[in-house]
Amino acid sequence: MSEVFSFPRFIVLTGNYGSGKTEIALNLAFRFAALGEKTTLVDLDIVNPYFRSAEKAGELEKAGVRVLMPVFALTTVDIPALPPEIQSVFEQPSDRVIFDVGGDDTGAAALGRYAPAFQKNRSDTLSLLVINCMRPLTENREDILDLAERIGKRGRLGTDGLINNTNLADQTEPEMLEWGEGIVSECAREMDTRIVLNTGERRILDQCGLRFPRMEIERRMIPEWMES
Repeated sequence: MSEVFSFPRFIVLTGNYGSGKTEIALNLAFRFAALGEKTTLVDLDIVNPYFRSAEKAGELEKAGVRVLMPVFALTTVDIPALPPEIQSVFEQPSDRVIFDVGGDDTGAAALGRYAPAFQKNRSDTLSLLVINCMRPLTENREDILDLAERIGKRGRLGTDGLINNTNLADQTEPEMLEWGEGIVSECAREMDTRIVLNTGERRILDQCGLRFPRMEIERRMIPEWMES
């Protein structure tokens, strides 16, 4: 799955709109399920109605992934209610539970609701902030550090590491990911986090000279208007 990287039971992915956190959440869910692991994907995105993991619920469940999402997700009803079943992931046995958390600090408030449960399982939880340095609000060190602080406070979990997912979709060049790694690793040092992970499509990773572990991902959230 990656060069020298392993994941614990609970994986929390946060990040601004366009960071690619949902792509990473989906890739992890499908891969864990393919390995025969009992996998749950929790869509905690109460902010963004588009490009959310719940859109792939049918495919995920067919692959053996349990999907939990806010009540009224994928409908026109704007009530971000979280179902009680989400609490059950901390109580029922499972190999992997992936949380796809909504964009900014407002979205992270949904994560904060489960802070007591995460604290009980803190040693088996990994909280990762996904960064795309080609997107507004995460283009430089200052903005990334500000975002991490705001999400950490509202989510009441903190950040264990950063994922460099710098890309411009089909226009991505290897130099972009390499440039992003430099910015993200600088932020990781300043935040005193222990993890930097690079993610990208194979065609890009194969051309990159990267210092930190990498994980190949497949684009699964391609809009219909971009599909050939």
